[in-house]
Amino acid sequence: MGQAETFDHTADLGLRLRATDLADLFQTAAEALFDVMIANREDVRQVESERVSLASDTPESLLIDWLNELIYLVEAEHRIFGGFEVRVAEDGRSLEATIRGEPLDSSRHVLDHEVKAATYHGARLDRVGPGYLAELILDI
Repeated sequence: MGQAETFDHTADLGLRLRATDLADLFQTAAEALFDVMIANREDVRQVESERVSLASDTPESLLIDWLNELIYLVEAEHRIFGGFEVRVAEDGRSLEATIRGEPLDSSRHVLDHEVKAATYHGARLDRVGPGYLAELILDI
């Protein structure tokens, strides 16, 4: 199972992600994003599902595009997500995902941080030992 932690960054929030493979890394990144956005992600009901397909030039840019797609869905459709099944191509340049969640309900969901975007500033994704390490900055 992947691991995520936050770190301080001026006026923004950094994410440091560790995982065994790219699919785990992208799932962990989505979970960490929603843990930042919603204080009670575990209470998000997974009653609606949606498929997401993305492609990008590099694994780093795919990771950022993935998080920005999720942020867009929250902002544009007022939905939040708690379940993520992600398949990442072997070269790390495309993904297919099924995301599960529900409409935002302010009476049940405790919003924590408004995340505007995942940024390219300082973004990195490296193979480290048997797994992967990624760092990126969220504009909050």
